[in-house]
Amino acid sequence: MPLILIAGYPSSGKTHRSKQLLDFFAQKISESDDPKIKRLKLHHIDDQGLGLSRDVYGAARPEKDARATFSSAIKRVLNRDAVVVADGMNYIKGFRYQLYCEAKAVQTPNCIVHVGTQPAQCRELNTLALESGTGGYAPDIFENLVFRFEEPNGMNRWDAPLFAVPWDDATPPCELIWDTMVGGKAKVAKPNAATVLQPAAEQDYLYELDRTTNDVLNAIKTWLQDHPGEDGGNVRIPEAENEVVLPLSAPSLPQLQRLRRQFVALHRQHPLNKSRIRNLFVDYLNDTFQNS
Repeated sequence: MPLILIAGYPSSGKTHRSKQLLDFFAQKISESDDPKIKRLKLHHIDDQGLGLSRDVYGAARPEKDARATFSSAIKRVLNRDAVVVADGMNYIKGFRYQLYCEAKAVQTPNCIVHVGTQPAQCRELNTLALESGTGGYAPDIFENLVFRFEEPNGMNRWDAPLFAVPWDDATPPCELIWDTMVGGKAKVAKPNAATVLQPAAEQDYLYELDRTTNDVLNAIKTWLQDHPGEDGGNVRIPEAENEVVLPLSAPSLPQLQRLRRQFVALHRQHPLNKSRIRNLFVDYLNDTFQNS
């Protein structure tokens, strides 16, 4: 059953909203007579429960390790009989995409709950937490996280369905989330060869990941050189099922390289079937171009 990602600025009230959801789901499970509902187990994954300090967000390497710990904790409990509320920063869209793939691989629904507290309010709450000794982020870490926050976009398939919770709402839309994730409206994205994680990397996987993504970029660069000044266009990628649909404002080489690095970083430690790397990278580029 579902993976529910809580996203929002630091000190925005994500844990408070998580507990409201967990309490509501626990009540729905206890009141149900449906055996499939009764066997659901609730899991709350958060930094504190994993022993992760807020200071890890002060440097790139500790933060990367913390995300790996957070992701691993989710994967350990994520299955069709679990409701997982992932109460973490979840502020990087690439990380949300990675967790979307995890949910898709085990055929369980997923959604994003965006705690929409504004930065000024979060800053005030963070200062109060620091002064009272009950938590909070160091001011420089807080400001850096706010600056780097990539707001969920319901047009992205990995950010949908998206539920926004304003600061002054008493509770999240718990009933709607339950109905969408567990009840009659629940939809499960079927896994494909591109998203099912393999038990071990195939031979020369990293080489193939690097080579294939470079091949796609080279095809795009060749098309751009042959069609200077054109607004948008469809780029045929050899051996790929779909074409790359370029935006009206053609991407620069540095932008393409950045997207390639993001994709490679996502799948370096979570190997794909080598035969699907090309198609998944094309899909990743199209999703990014469409929603940028």
